[in-house]
Amino acid sequence: MTETTRTRVAIIGAGPAGLLLSHLLAEAGIDSIVIDQRTRDEIEHTIRAGILEQGTVEVLRESGASDRVLTVGSRHEGIELRFAGEGHRIDFESLVGRSVWLYPQHEVLKDLIAARIAAGQDLRFGVTATRVDGAGTDRPSIVATDAGGREFVIEAEFVVGADGSRSVARAAVTGSATGGYFREYPFAWFGILCEAPPSSDELIYSNSPDGFALISQRSATIQRMYLQCDPELDPNSMSDRQIWDDLQSRVDGHTLIEGPIFQRDVLRFRSFVAHELLRGRVALIGDAAHTVPPTGAKGMNLAVADVVLLDRALRALLLDDDSRLLEAFPETALRRIWKAQHFSWWMTSMLHSTPDASDFDRLRQLGELRSVVESEAGSRYLAEAYTGWPLAGR
Repeated sequence: MTETTRTRVAIIGAGPAGLLLSHLLAEAGIDSIVIDQRTRDEIEHTIRAGILEQGTVEVLRESGASDRVLTVGSRHEGIELRFAGEGHRIDFESLVGRSVWLYPQHEVLKDLIAARIAAGQDLRFGVTATRVDGAGTDRPSIVATDAGGREFVIEAEFVVGADGSRSVARAAVTGSATGGYFREYPFAWFGILCEAPPSSDELIYSNSPDGFALISQRSATIQRMYLQCDPELDPNSMSDRQIWDDLQSRVDGHTLIEGPIFQRDVLRFRSFVAHELLRGRVALIGDAAHTVPPTGAKGMNLAVADVVLLDRALRALLLDDDSRLLEAFPETALRRIWKAQHFSWWMTSMLHSTPDASDFDRLRQLGELRSVVESEAGSRYLAEAYTGWPLAGR
């Protein structure tokens, strides 16, 4: 017979969204089970970028999920927009009184996993969800297989799909594994990790005739940098010398500190929003619900905003039998999601070159950049969106 386990909330995905939701629910005495097909080591050591909005940092700190975000993370009070051989600093603190933190996503995951295991969370790695049943009932369930291939069922009062862009739960909510609104982009990012001191104290977003570049950091000795590239580029097709020359040409006027390159990859991206975020007692959050280009640093922050809303809704539903916040969840969440989609698209289109761009397109783009850096109102919008809008309910 197939084994059945019961819990109040069953969560697919041990990423930032799933783990943080389980953490916040536990504060209210609501038990949950979290499953993920990856191993703990894979989750904790897959290196990912991480710019955290101020609101995200406050949620992690105030909930007790992470203290290291403040002690290990690096506070950034601005960014540089670079174009036409000149840099222009967007001063977040002076414009909106807020900051962001450079703290990679895999470090957030280490903190959340440690916190959940210390609290006795039922957290299962190496478990693959195959489908979600009963979305329209008051006892939805997840059908899954463990590392040994044995099938089992998790029956719950509510199921949450926090299982990324290839979500299994999405079909139970939208009727299709791919049900959503899409925008594809004709370029990708070629990313490198290198051994070197920082080339800049803050992130540099650079528009150049050769394409976009992002100069970022990881630590005092490890740096992360990106080049706009063709999505089909072979990461091993460029020599280290070619990479450094290309990066340097795209940040004309700013000298980069070079070092050995020890990792390279191509990051494809797109914009996506699921057609539905909720069906009955199954909801989608994080990348299962939406993805954004990385240019605006919204991915993980948008997932945290989803979690804050759904946590409040599930507390009302499961503790007070009040479904009003849950019914309002999709509309409330989508307001922020579409604002973030617009900001991410805007930053991307303003900074990248498209393959069919004309001279008019190039000159108009420079005019747009000047409109941002030469206008306090334009700079303030960028600062407000980049550092994050207030989180609903906080």
